[in-house]
Amino acid sequence: MDTIVAPRKTVKKESFPVTGMTCASCASSVESILSHIDGVSQASVNFASNSVLVEHDPSVSPLDLQNALRSVGYDLIIDEENPSQAQEERQRQHYLEVRNRTIWSALLTFPVFILGMFYMNWMPGQWISLLLTIPILFYFGKNFFINAFKQAKHGKANMDTLVALSTGIAFVFSLFNTLFPDFWHARGIHPHVYYEAATVIITFISLGKLLEEKAKSNTSSAIKKLMGLQPKTLRAIINGEELEIPIASVQKGNTILVRPGEKIPVDGAVLSGSSYIDESMITGEPVPVAKIKGDKVFAGTVNQKGSFQFEAEKVGGETLLSQIIKMVQEAQGSKAPVQKLVDKIAGIFVPVVMGISIFTFIVWMTVGGDDAFTHALLTSVAVLVIACPCALGLATPTAIMVGVGKGAENNILIKDAESLELGHKVNAIVLDKTGTITEGKPTVTNLYWSEKAHEAYHAAVLLALETQSEHPLADAVVKKLKEKGVQRETLKDFDSLTGKGVKASDTAGKTYYIGNGKLMQEYQINIPQHIQQKAGEWQKEAKTVVFFSDDVEVLAVLAIADKIKATSRSAVEKLKKLGVEVYMLTGDNNQTARAVAAQVGLTDFKGEVLPSDKADFVRELQSKGKVVAMVGDGINDSQALAQANVSIAMGHGSDIAMDVAKMTLITSDLESIPKALKLSSKTVKGIRQNLFWAFIYNVIGIPIAAGILYPVNGFLLDPMIAGAAMALSSVSVVANSLRLKTTKI
Repeated sequence: MDTIVAPRKTVKKESFPVTGMTCASCASSVESILSHIDGVSQASVNFASNSVLVEHDPSVSPLDLQNALRSVGYDLIIDEENPSQAQEERQRQHYLEVRNRTIWSALLTFPVFILGMFYMNWMPGQWISLLLTIPILFYFGKNFFINAFKQAKHGKANMDTLVALSTGIAFVFSLFNTLFPDFWHARGIHPHVYYEAATVIITFISLGKLLEEKAKSNTSSAIKKLMGLQPKTLRAIINGEELEIPIASVQKGNTILVRPGEKIPVDGAVLSGSSYIDESMITGEPVPVAKIKGDKVFAGTVNQKGSFQFEAEKVGGETLLSQIIKMVQEAQGSKAPVQKLVDKIAGIFVPVVMGISIFTFIVWMTVGGDDAFTHALLTSVAVLVIACPCALGLATPTAIMVGVGKGAENNILIKDAESLELGHKVNAIVLDKTGTITEGKPTVTNLYWSEKAHEAYHAAVLLALETQSEHPLADAVVKKLKEKGVQRETLKDFDSLTGKGVKASDTAGKTYYIGNGKLMQEYQINIPQHIQQKAGEWQKEAKTVVFFSDDVEVLAVLAIADKIKATSRSAVEKLKKLGVEVYMLTGDNNQTARAVAAQVGLTDFKGEVLPSDKADFVRELQSKGKVVAMVGDGINDSQALAQANVSIAMGHGSDIAMDVAKMTLITSDLESIPKALKLSSKTVKGIRQNLFWAFIYNVIGIPIAAGILYPVNGFLLDPMIAGAAMALSSVSVVANSLRLKTTKI
């Protein structure tokens, strides 16, 4: 009997830009909706790049996916020539719409607020307020009602539900009182209107949404800048002819020409020529690396003064730079922002308030006697008004805004609320070495002259040699000698000895050399014992040693190192006192890492670490339950910064590091880090206090609004007083947040 083999189903993988996502829960919703479509096997959202990767049967069209998302308020960009550009344009348009809505809401709310608070009994004022409130609620604030309706269709409630419910009820009740005031007059009650409560809520919440959108618009700028490190064209030698071709056309095995100052376009190996290449984006180390035939070169690194040809070995998505971009995207996308506490509470709070309001109405209709309907309506509306979300909506953003301002005063720029909320939980910090613990630039730390040297003349010769040298450490020597006021001597027959040093002759024909120990050995130049002793001491301190000699004997020895910042040691001590574990990672060799760690009081360190290793180390700490902060300044730190729970960039560092990081230290002072953690602790404490004040009014006010005191003393809370109580809770929240301004960190 023949076995019938079912044909394998082909699965298509397509990536689409998504619009309309504002938080991590939105990303989860998009995944959930798409995953439940027949024929879709998996949907994975990358919140960092606002895109979704969908695995589906060919029978499922992109239009099916788009329609499913549109039904709940999101959208897919399909059939566009440049979807990422279209997505960016839509996000920009959305931000402008939110901004315009907020500005117009605020402008129209101001007169409504003045009329409602100071001219509440002036009848024309009620009609003016009605006319101004209609566009605020049903045009500029329509999204709250639309989103609340969509949430309700799925049996959910959030902040939008609370906003729509309280403003909608306040408006309907006020509209009835404006149109039919005699209904209340006949019952001996003066009808109040609450237009100002409805409009103020819409304006405040819109302002919060605007701030969120502004932060969101910057999410992918780091990835765009990383992509910008790769040139769009390159010079390739094809069939013996030099041609400029697009980078997308380059193939493995092509010979590529790189000139001074150009970026390396793809990964490969040097075929001919030599140069120094700035590889700080990979290693983080400030000293450019010498490259000769056979050495590897990497995309995105920058050629210095020489020119060379190399063979392309890795192109497109295979290059190291492409891998860094991919890992930054994945790390940003995998890390969901902290779920807003307010939204969680609102999910429970809204149904509870609605239930209390309905229950209040039923109870009063049952036991209210002659005025049952009047009392039932007033008390149920009072419950909804006093439970309005103004204080709840202000609790977190006001504390965050004051915290961000306080950070700026202390040279700490905070880009989002998440890092400020998480900072106080940090119990492990990973520090990059170069540019973070150290200054990030080579400096001559020691210069020792032999007794046989004529210091004034030989210093002038040394300056002339280093001024002509292409070696990256030469600039440090030139700077040091110029600071001492040394003037350059005239030299001739200059010759660069790749990988070893340089030589030249003075006008008298005497030859001088500067370079490493290999150069001295090769030319059989004597190194006196006392010079050797000094060089050995400095090498133990992980300093780079350079010898200056004539053609017989070494005349001077120099030590060059990346100096440690003055405050690095004290900052490490302060972090340890806060109970934080401190680690140092560096691309430099283990000897240098050990020497630097010892000087700043660190026992946990790793040398010779690649960018991906740094991200892996952060991930390893997180797997042990640590809340990790990463501090760095270079492109090589961007993966680890994106992976960390809290990411901190040094202000003088690369734009990409600062874009990926959620906090940036304006100064290079590491002592700002313990300050940032203390600021987080104070801010979170303020948020918790604010939420307490926001709810204490509801805990006390809702039962009173429902009429719990009526059987005792005949007191019923007027909805107008309920509105004032709501305003008072908002004032107390703002006042409590402002206290943070005077707090010392």
